[in-house]
Amino acid sequence: MRPSRPVPPLLLTCGLMAVAFNLRPALSTVGPLLSSIREATGLSAAGAAVLTTLPVLCLGLACALTPLVLRRLGADRGVLLGIVVVAAGLSLRGLGGFASLFSGTAVAAFGIGLANVLLPAVVKRDFPGRAGAMTGLYTMTLCLGAAAGAGFAVPIEQALGRGWPAALAVWAVPALVAAFAWAPLTRAVPERAAAAAPGSLLRDPLAWQVTAFMGLQSSLAYVLFGWLPAILQGRGLSALDAGLVASVVTLHQAPGALVVAMLAARVRDQRGWILAVLAATLCGFLVLAFGPEGLRFPASGLLGLGIGGCFGLGLSLLVLRTRDAASAGALSAMAQGIGYVFASLGPLGFGLAHEATDGWVLPAALFATIIAAAGLAGMGAGRDRAVGGTA
Repeated sequence: MRPSRPVPPLLLTCGLMAVAFNLRPALSTVGPLLSSIREATGLSAAGAAVLTTLPVLCLGLACALTPLVLRRLGADRGVLLGIVVVAAGLSLRGLGGFASLFSGTAVAAFGIGLANVLLPAVVKRDFPGRAGAMTGLYTMTLCLGAAAGAGFAVPIEQALGRGWPAALAVWAVPALVAAFAWAPLTRAVPERAAAAAPGSLLRDPLAWQVTAFMGLQSSLAYVLFGWLPAILQGRGLSALDAGLVASVVTLHQAPGALVVAMLAARVRDQRGWILAVLAATLCGFLVLAFGPEGLRFPASGLLGLGIGGCFGLGLSLLVLRTRDAASAGALSAMAQGIGYVFASLGPLGFGLAHEATDGWVLPAALFATIIAAAGLAGMGAGRDRAVGGTA
């Protein structure tokens, strides 16, 4: 299943982490720079809502093509293709202007979607006895990449002195480094036998429950990526300080994703964990949006732990609810493909609600509604079952 010369597990782990680190800066860097982008381009709040929605929609469209990529290239080369496309999209955004911003965002999100779906299959295949720990580890690294993007976007813009296009494009460099690190680990021929079709799961209720939870928790995350800095600036913070608070939130996602994924994998039923992380997410968000300033950083930590735990659980369910790498790839394609398409409605609705009311009460109510829906889906997805039958 690997190249002719076995790859040491440590080297493979490092390659996975390098790829994972670069799967969120393309998304998390936009929010802190949104005020600069709107000031320089005249982008309206509705246009900003479209900008924050576009990558989530493209993630879903990319996931729909992943089975074809898996059949033609295999999981390893599919991941390589994904990270190269991410680098290309990030570079394109550096050209500046509406067309480059929107098209580069779409291209980068397309690459992220490819890698997102294929990584769970790689983990299931190469680390079958440590799937929970490895899922938590790469999810933690992914969150660290998101935190780096959120925290350094504004400082990089100020340091380079060339505006938001350069601050967005500079993230193509670590993406290219990850591509070079992953390239020697790819296998030489496609894994045709491993390319299970997600269509076989469309009549499985459990697969739909996992898909719903994956999409809804993703919707929460992308609302935060796109709009949390704007909420904080609306409460009086500067763009730099808002980006730093958003970075604190994202940084706490890393331990949340790692710890929750590892602990949840040790039990047969994950429903209690699902309710706990959703409650933490709601409480942290409401305090940041409306609570006292003195609780800002504790709330940031709570929100980060909650949303990170949601993400870690979402990815863990793709592994825990399947029996082999083929079914993990099929469920991943379905859950992320369909889930991300519907998840795109979250940041779009959030932005339009803000545009309509010029406030944050209605958007916050929408955020709470998404959390409630994720809880309902999680009560089915967290049960001790496997797609295609009972465990």
